[in-house]
Order: sequence, then C-alpha cells, then structure tokens
Amino acid sequence: MPKVLVINGPNLNLLGMREPDIYGSHTLDDINGKLAVLAKELGLDLEFFQSNHEGALIDRIHGSVSGTDGILINPGAFTHYSYAIRDAVAAVGIPCVEVHLSNIHSREEFRSKSVIAPVCLGQVSGFGAHSYLLGLRALANEVRK
Repeated sequence: MPKVLVINGPNLNLLGMREPDIYGSHTLDDINGKLAVLAKELGLDLEFFQSNHEGALIDRIHGSVSGTDGILINPGAFTHYSYAIRDAVAAVGIPCVEVHLSNIHSREEFRSKSVIAPVCLGQVSGFGAHSYLLGLRALANEVRK
C-alpha cells in the first residue's frame, strides 16, 4: 500500500479558531479525519506531521526518503520564503503536492508567490479543507503509476 506523508506547517494547529473567515471552521484533526477516510478509499497509508518549526519540517521531509511514496504539504507561511523547505522537497525526490486552504493568489501580495510549488507536482489552493482532498486524489494518481 503506498504511503503518503501529510505535512502541515506553522499555525495550522490553530485551525478552527484562527481567522475562520479565511481558513474555515474545520480543525486540523477534522481535516486529517477526512483525509484518512479518503486514503482508505484510495488504498493509501497516511502519516500526519505538523510543526511550527522550520527545522522540524525539514528533518521530517529528510526522514521520508525511505518508505514514503508521496508528500502532501501545506507549508503555511513558509510557502512564501522557505528556500530550505523547498530544497528539502527537491532533495528527497518524492512526488509532492502543495495545498492551501485559502487562495494564496487572491490575498496579500507577499502570499501570492510560492517558492515550494516549483518543486512539487502541483498546487491546490482556495477550496478550504477540500483542497487537501483534491491534493490527495492528485497525489494518489501519481504514486500508483
């Protein structure tokens, strides 16, 4: 069964109470639960990881090099400036899909650019919690090839 690592970056542990007008009312546990149901349907094994620390995210990406078939990542604010996370994703060579709850391209100027997306298969943003499900479906198609 293909294994997918779901990585969530800073402040995503506050989902449900953090700016619900932008990020919705779902908690991270709610989203992870929806992903687990979909993963079962798609025949995937999921592992979840969240950290507010850039180095911890990089270490987890590095640790995925053996036994992980795909990465679904919401880097949070690191999306816009973490060349270190970008380089970690590129270095491990594992298919990766970037997801965002909000449409980063319709928000503040500094949020409209992702330094992570160029080393990913693609990016899904703007569909709330559903962005994760769409991203997992896309990643499932790739890891089953």
